[in-house]
Amino acid sequence: MFGHNMMNENETDLALLIIDTLNLDFDIESAEPGTPLYGEGFGLDSIDILEVALAVSQRYGVKLKSDDKNNVEIFKSLRALSDYIQANKTK
Repeated sequence: MFGHNMMNENETDLALLIIDTLNLDFDIESAEPGTPLYGEGFGLDSIDILEVALAVSQRYGVKLKSDDKNNVEIFKSLRALSDYIQANKTK
């Protein structure tokens, strides 16, 4: 069973996708499910989020729209994005 602060396989895969997509200098070992994507944490900005959305679409078949009113929640943390992907993936 995974602890609250341990990433599951889906979250680890997503974290690696984000790091690889953006060529981030980010230590995967320091990531936790609650790690924020914006600002502190992964330190992503809106351009980064667009690139991540494209990568997520290609990898998982999940469409993320820039005008989705739920984006603040979807992109709140690694776990939030991973949960959204798992609920909506087509690949």
